[in-house]
Amino acid sequence: MVREILIWPDPILKQKARPVARVDDSIRTLVQDMFETMYAADGVGLAAPQVGILQRVIVLDTRPRQPESQPLAMINPELIALEGKTTYTEGCLSIPGEAEDVNRAAVVTVKYLDPEGREQTLTCDGLLAIAVQHETDHLNGTVFVDHVSTLKRELIRKRMKRVKSSREDRPTA
Repeated sequence: MVREILIWPDPILKQKARPVARVDDSIRTLVQDMFETMYAADGVGLAAPQVGILQRVIVLDTRPRQPESQPLAMINPELIALEGKTTYTEGCLSIPGEAEDVNRAAVVTVKYLDPEGREQTLTCDGLLAIAVQHETDHLNGTVFVDHVSTLKRELIRKRMKRVKSSREDRPTA
């Protein structure tokens, strides 16, 4: 099921997500819905808070730019190592039409549970490393514009309020 993606500055996006206590069918359904939602929006990553669920779940699929990668669902992801530095022009499904340069670690190691509840550890680079950091930020109540200047953030905030307002003005089916 495709879910609605919240538009920043929705207050839910500033809240910290709770750890998943147990990986069960409800979490697997959430993961499936998140993949469907991300693909419908043409994204490479999505965090549960972006669909209004304050649980530590992210989905990623960087295959459009990293063909060797695989779709990933990470439950309770924890960044355990950060190496090097890189700058990447990031966008966000919750901040449509906007993109800014963000400084990130070039290589990250992340520990997480897969949808079967098994612990996994993955070291990644390139777009996948950026996406893991970006989506993990969402779980901590941070959006990419929190990494840019106050002036840029405020200009984007005004544009997003207009986007949000125009969505709310649309008739519902």
